Amino acid sequence: MAGGARGFRSLARRTAAARGRNPGFTLLELLVALAILAAAAALTLPAISGGDGVRVEAASRTLAAALRETRSTAMAYSRPSAFTLDLARRTFRAGKQAAPRSLPGELSFTLDTARSELASDQVGSIRFFPDGSSTGGRITISARGAGPAFVDVDWLTGRVRILRATGVSRAPEPPA
Repeated sequence: MAGGARGFRSLARRTAAARGRNPGFTLLELLVALAILAAAAALTLPAISGGDGVRVEAASRTLAAALRETRSTAMAYSRPSAFTLDLARRTFRAGKQAAPRSLPGELSFTLDTARSELASDQVGSIRFFPDGSSTGGRITISARGAGPAFVDVDWLTGRVRILRATGVSRAPEPPA
């Protein structure tokens, strides 16, 4: 095997000598290879590292699932159930019996809800009723490096939706 490798090297030298240059890569070839590697890294690193947009999306899905859970509880047990968001403690609770869960620290949250559901300027609820309706509201989740996400709760139907503001200069209006 060693003889085969030596033979290949001598062939490469003879071929390069026949062309009139030393074996190796030109500066242009190296620069093109580096440019391709840099472009590939620029495209894949944000996806691997999970940027702010991924964290906003994950938080919006978590809150939407908790809101839907609260609505299901109200309908299943035929009594009102409240989803409570505590911005001061950075926690939320899906129903009175549920344990509080933490909100991600690197994201910003705001709650728009009915005045009757505000316990303070930092604590508020979205209440669901046995027929599936609710008091309605919106939770806005944002981060510095990503567009905001809105988790909307329709007051009439109790429907929970996630809206993303991509390329929107102004956020959609909160429910009345």
